Amino acid sequence: MARELLPDVLWVRVKDLLPVHPPQPKGGRPWKEDRLALRGIIFVLKANIPWELLPAEVFGVCGMTCWRRLRDWAEAGVWERLQRLLEAELGGQDLIDWKRAAIDSTSVPAKRGGLLTGPNPTDRGRPGSKHHLVTDGAGLPLAESLTPANTHDSREALPLVDEIPRVKSPRGASRRRPGKLHADKGYDYPRVRQGLRQRHIQPRIARRGVESSTRLGRHRWVVERTFAWLKFFRRLVIRYEVRDDIHFAFLQLACCLILIRRLS
Repeated sequence: MARELLPDVLWVRVKDLLPVHPPQPKGGRPWKEDRLALRGIIFVLKANIPWELLPAEVFGVCGMTCWRRLRDWAEAGVWERLQRLLEAELGGQDLIDWKRAAIDSTSVPAKRGGLLTGPNPTDRGRPGSKHHLVTDGAGLPLAESLTPANTHDSREALPLVDEIPRVKSPRGASRRRPGKLHADKGYDYPRVRQGLRQRHIQPRIARRGVESSTRLGRHRWVVERTFAWLKFFRRLVIRYEVRDDIHFAFLQLACCLILIRRLS
């Protein structure tokens, strides 16, 4: 099972992004292999087990070592660079659909609180966080963010669109703006529509009190499907991490695993 968690196609791309371990002139325990730690991290992401219950006899590394590597790699920006690398490869193979994009969010309970949590209006005011996601026309994640659960979707729309990286196509031209952006009524605000037009993106947003969001379902369903893919990573269904950077690192890593699956 452990060997299947981290395929070679992913490891060859991530290994050069990992920071080098500092020397140990005074001796001490040798550093555990990064590949073993990454396998353990992916297992925790998928199975949602406590770090201390990660079987060291199976993975060759203990859970707390995996947690520290996840923390250090998040601080070094490994997951963001990996996602940009994978998106560049997808763009180079003309596998990103720039004709349209879709944006949405989903709330998750935050059992232990922490930074970037807030009262969830859909969960009786209990603490929660919100995952924001923008995908291409095929549902590939282009950018994601983490906010408190009481953050309105419309306020995160333009910052999230600005996070979409510039990607080169096989024809040599680079692009970072989709032709259209599909969204539900939660994004139906003049500032969002105006901001999208200023970025040369045609807004396709359901209008409140005028039309149903289902009219956009033919194109907007792809982001809903991507959220369903993310739910297979059980660690993202409920936020157990007090540290927001650890939970966001899990979200970024899950998006990278979706992208690598498309490349494979």
